[in-house]
Amino acid sequence: MAIGMEQVATTVNTRKGSANAKRQKIIFLMIAIVPSFAGYLLFTLYPNILSIYYSLLEWDGLTDAKFVGFSNYIHMISDKFVWRALYHNAVYMVVVPAAIVFISLLIAFLLNNKPYRENPFYKVLFFFTNVLSTVVVALLWTFMYDGSFGLLNGILKLLGLPIEDFYWLGDTRTAIWALVLPMIWGGVGLYVVIFMNAISAIPKSLYEAATLEGARPIQILFRITIPLIRGVIRVCVIFVVLGTLKGFEIIMIMTNGGPEGSTDVIGLYMFNMAFGKEYHNYGYASAIGMLLFLFLVAVKLIIDKYYPDEGVEF
Repeated sequence: MAIGMEQVATTVNTRKGSANAKRQKIIFLMIAIVPSFAGYLLFTLYPNILSIYYSLLEWDGLTDAKFVGFSNYIHMISDKFVWRALYHNAVYMVVVPAAIVFISLLIAFLLNNKPYRENPFYKVLFFFTNVLSTVVVALLWTFMYDGSFGLLNGILKLLGLPIEDFYWLGDTRTAIWALVLPMIWGGVGLYVVIFMNAISAIPKSLYEAATLEGARPIQILFRITIPLIRGVIRVCVIFVVLGTLKGFEIIMIMTNGGPEGSTDVIGLYMFNMAFGKEYHNYGYASAIGMLLFLFLVAVKLIIDKYYPDEGVEF
């Protein structure tokens, strides 16, 4: 009988211990998740839902809002400036991510396959551009493009080119392409570090075997390195593409969409519609924001379709 009572007591204690452990786990998860989830609801989900409501209004932020239904969306369809800005976004989306990923991957591959003692220093050196604020990067490149005393014109004159005092950011033919370089320069450093860390995780034996078989560096890059870090490249492509579509800070500081709207992008156009000197139309700006959101979702779905996530084991 005593043994039976001991077994019952042990079972009860075990259940109590299990219940306490489960309760502690729930409390821990609540403490860990609730603040982040509350922040997501407050600063991400709620503003997005509010933007949908604002997009149905005609409102300048001061006077009483007027419900106009889908009038903002109908007007947006016929707004040539929206489609011009989206075209510029498409140009940046194709050129900038491709250049950033290619240059970053090439530099990371060269540094990893040449075990210089200075490699840690190179990581810091390339990452330095990401430490600089967007304002500093924009002002630095604005100075370089200046027609009178800019560094770029100075170098071209030293090379004997008849460039005179050409203002790269003031010409509709060159402004959009002049903005590509600071975007690439400011984005390469982070992805060099990411790719270097990803490549360093690949077993050295694979490279040694390929070298013994007579593979050239370019073959090693495309046959071994790129396939084995495919997942990392995919994530980086998504980050760069979506960041390029949403970003407009460099453009706003360097050209503010000019000259003659030749560098305007959808994010900047939306910002100027809401907070610009000439317009204060929060309703129309919110409608443009919804268009940008749909565009981002569409791009993400296209990337998922044509560049699916494929796990690689080595």
